[in-house]
Amino acid sequence: MEKKIRVLMVDDEEQFRVTTSKILSRRGYETTVAGSGEEAIEILKKSPQDVIILDIKMPGMDGHEALARIKKIDPDVEVIMLTGHGSLESAKESLRHGAFDYLAKPCDIDLLASKIRDAYLARSGEKIEEKRAGDIMIPIEDYTTIDPDSTVKEGIKRLQKSFKSAVSTSRIMETGHRSIVVFDRDGKMVGILSIRDLIAGVLPEYLSAPKPSMADSIVYSPMFWSGLFTSQVKVLSKKKIREVMSDAPPTVSEDTNLMELAYLMHKEGHRRVAVVRESKVVGVVREQELFFEMNKIISGS
Repeated sequence: MEKKIRVLMVDDEEQFRVTTSKILSRRGYETTVAGSGEEAIEILKKSPQDVIILDIKMPGMDGHEALARIKKIDPDVEVIMLTGHGSLESAKESLRHGAFDYLAKPCDIDLLASKIRDAYLARSGEKIEEKRAGDIMIPIEDYTTIDPDSTVKEGIKRLQKSFKSAVSTSRIMETGHRSIVVFDRDGKMVGILSIRDLIAGVLPEYLSAPKPSMADSIVYSPMFWSGLFTSQVKVLSKKKIREVMSDAPPTVSEDTNLMELAYLMHKEGHRRVAVVRESKVVGVVREQELFFEMNKIISGS
């Protein structure tokens, strides 16, 4: 069984540290929280940590002082500094005093998770290898899912909810998924419902069906369009998900190399793929995840 990475989250803002801790826990990290530098020091004395996420600006003992004391207690623990006050110079100074890296608030949770893993590998002396599909995927339990016999109305509500959860706290940014994975009652992935599918589904058949060449010159009057979108959305909302959804995305193993993954997505024109482990879907990789890795590599060069 793979050892869980122990992460200590230190921030004086309760909503941020609790929410972040919960998300990291769902992703397999063993998390502990502290509301101040002083509390973090006491926790570290009693319970060794692999990685510490440390806010720079806190009442009482600030992040710089806490970093110095942490390094005296455990010189090998890796510390990632967080700054939400536009002080890049202050964050850069922390690197000169032993911090592993720094991130500006609000920070993307995927970026934070990636930095934690890199810090852990640096602490353990392991060589950082190129990530695999399983390393960058969104776990399926964190992705929006739905039954094919649900209505489109319910699907739209779930998509909207995913966007609301993305901004549930001003300090964490998780991108709305823009799609829903469709599973049947046996747990088999049978399709994807995306915003593109919804836009295609709202078009009446006489607009979306192929037309004779002479019809290309037809000009519709303003009266023709009036009220059409609203009425068609109401029709669409009553349809079943299975009537509107796209085919299920292709699947790849969690061990798939990112270049192989990029090749598949480009060649086949897929915007997302499902990640499987022992024939079971365990996550989704969107084109955004590959973009994020590109940015990370460039930023670190």
